[in-house]
Amino acid sequence: MKIKSALRIAERVRAELEPHCERIEIAGSIRRGKADVKDIELVCITKPYDVGLFESGIATVVNRWPKVRGELPCKYTQRVLPEGINLDLFFAVPGNWGLIFAIRTGSADFSHKVLATGWVKRGYKSNEGWLHKNGKDIAVPEERDLFRIIGIDYIEPKNRGQ
Repeated sequence: MKIKSALRIAERVRAELEPHCERIEIAGSIRRGKADVKDIELVCITKPYDVGLFESGIATVVNRWPKVRGELPCKYTQRVLPEGINLDLFFAVPGNWGLIFAIRTGSADFSHKVLATGWVKRGYKSNEGWLHKNGKDIAVPEERDLFRIIGIDYIEPKNRGQ
């Protein structure tokens, strides 16, 4: 799908989910400005919600779309949007937002060769959506914090590989 169409869909989905989120942003190839987009990626910090019989909040929107994987509550779910494109929805919390948002902006090659290699060189490990060092969780509240932690200048999404 061309970026213009994908962006329009992503913005609509973000607007539908936004009332149920503390924070939500478009990530992935759309954020990088790639001409052709395979899926829509969003990262969010949700407001509290329930699932099941008393479904509320973000679940009332997300569960309308057919599930490919990831049953709420979870760290990741993939859904098929009415337009036929997949939505990859990643869940973060304030302390790991920057890590999740940077990784999910990609590209996959950039996330592996620059970000992951950078934190490993500095003695960090990544597990369950958090950076760890000496047995402690390391907060990464913003993307720029991750770049600072790995010791490189911030790189704009459009320069992170297509």
